[in-house]
Amino acid sequence: MKKQVDIFTSLTRISDLAEVPFDIRSLEREFWEMGDYVICKITDPGGHTLLIELQTGRMRGVIGGEMIMGALGDRFATLEATGSWKAVGNNGKMHVLTGAGLFGKLTSKSVYLPPMMELRYVGHAFRNGHKLRMEDFVPQVEERPFQTPVILFYGTSMSAGKTTSARIVTHLFKSAGYSVVGAKLSGAGRYRDILAVKDVGADAVFDFVDVGLPSSICDTALYKRKIHQLFNRMASVRADVAVVEVGASPMEPYNGSLAIEALQSNLKFSVLSASDPYAVYGLMKAYGMMPDLVTGVASNTLAGIALVEQLCGVRAINFLNPENGEILRQLIGQATGMNLRKTS
Repeated sequence: MKKQVDIFTSLTRISDLAEVPFDIRSLEREFWEMGDYVICKITDPGGHTLLIELQTGRMRGVIGGEMIMGALGDRFATLEATGSWKAVGNNGKMHVLTGAGLFGKLTSKSVYLPPMMELRYVGHAFRNGHKLRMEDFVPQVEERPFQTPVILFYGTSMSAGKTTSARIVTHLFKSAGYSVVGAKLSGAGRYRDILAVKDVGADAVFDFVDVGLPSSICDTALYKRKIHQLFNRMASVRADVAVVEVGASPMEPYNGSLAIEALQSNLKFSVLSASDPYAVYGLMKAYGMMPDLVTGVASNTLAGIALVEQLCGVRAINFLNPENGEILRQLIGQATGMNLRKTS
């Protein structure tokens, strides 16, 4: 029953598990799958700064001994931590791999991260004799062609500034009177990124969690099917433009490259957020895609901007500098054919 769970993480937000009763049953390890909803006991809260993301997107501290529900999945973050549900042994010991409630066994982490939150498996969520998975709460949506013009945000790595840039551009479109659908197509399920776009006025937002993925590290055939479902959801919204983020880097195992390929017919403008100028050069050489603009940490100084433009032949702009707002309006307006001057 729900009273046995103290914390419903944000990966449970697509479900009714916080409202409708369920059973908790221990399941043999061989029957576990990615996307299963599981309940664990927090055996070690980890570093004192660690927080859990709730269904609303709010962050919450934890107490040792609390019961928490999340979903089994994988993470392969270049700057923070890696882990997998597949690495969990028969003893049921695992970790919170992201604050969103992505559960699996930690396999490596940055020395700059505090100790990760440790868990002990208690059981799976069950109803009517069947285990409950994220997939069980994905609604059937009518097939619709996705034809909305896309502004794409991708990066050289995690934490390069993609979400911040997407938020700024969403605000530009909304200030000019246009309707916007926001989406995050790959990454490791955190709600905060897509909420940041909604907070500045996006008319609707979606991400891979909405179609039943705890993270986008999965079989390519499954990801293609899921991204198609996500496009159907996005197409159901009458919007002038789609602001789309691809999490991590397209070179990482989150299937971001497949997401970018699927968007090509809709793509009007692309923004690469980069950690440094050399990362821009490396990604362009490795992936073979030239962005329309570079931003992020690499654009923080005139030195960084000059090096990006010298090395890569791509214009770099610091989106956080309000003096660059007019330049962004002009460049993106020209690419989309939309007038991005503010409405009165």
